[in-house]
Amino acid sequence: MHTGSQRSTKLVVAFQGERGAYSEEAALAYFGSHIEFLPCRTLRLVFEAVEGGRADVGMVPVENSLEGAISETYDLLIASNLSVCGEYNLRVRHCLITNRGVKLEDIKRVYSHPQALAQCRRFLEKIGAELIPYYDTAGSAYMLKKDGLMDTAAVASKRAAEIYNLQILAESIEDSPNNYTRFLVIGKADHEPTSRDKTSLVFTTKHVPGALYAALGVFAKRMINLTKIESRPTKQTPWEYNFFVDLEGHRLNANVSEALEELKSYTLSIKILGSYPKAEQ
Repeated sequence: MHTGSQRSTKLVVAFQGERGAYSEEAALAYFGSHIEFLPCRTLRLVFEAVEGGRADVGMVPVENSLEGAISETYDLLIASNLSVCGEYNLRVRHCLITNRGVKLEDIKRVYSHPQALAQCRRFLEKIGAELIPYYDTAGSAYMLKKDGLMDTAAVASKRAAEIYNLQILAESIEDSPNNYTRFLVIGKADHEPTSRDKTSLVFTTKHVPGALYAALGVFAKRMINLTKIESRPTKQTPWEYNFFVDLEGHRLNANVSEALEELKSYTLSIKILGSYPKAEQ
């Protein structure tokens, strides 16, 4: 992957949220500590930062093992000219975080991202506090610190608590231990072929019987394994869908390249989102 950055000798990684967000944690695990961070308020701003050259790459969540797809990321991938050049699966461990000195019985409100609140339902129901959605997990921790709230908690990462010098009242409060978020690395080019690649694409089929069956058949007859298929409304025509597919292999591999070429005859549109090495876990 070539970044072409002239701003810094370090790789600049954009992510959604404040310092301590799970996206930042995923970036550290994927790239190592010798990087610079560009926190962004929204996912759209992450894409714009990479497109505009203020960041070399972005780290964006695409799906959670408990809550499913993150629809905004899919929509931005369709609209953007950026490519997927990597992926990372992060084991998400939520903590109940407060300002120092706050006790569990003091908590009247809990702030966090809606998905984080949903992933900790059982624990939070026992507290009986009001659950308030916030734009970011780490952002809710930062807000506690900034405003000095002594009757409020946040659900965020252990790293967020360390960054903002907050106390952790409880760790691993998520309902399920099988809580993983898949992150995609986005950049201006995808990754060169390796021996363990995936390719992501999106297509719409012709509105005729058997169209999806025929489209998927181009992969089946070449023994190309599909690791994911998901449909989402196109938002342009009612009851018309985009199909997001992840498959094993790089788009430059001969059999994958042939399949993608044949796929064109069964689809109204097709976009290759990128080829990249599969996540290790």
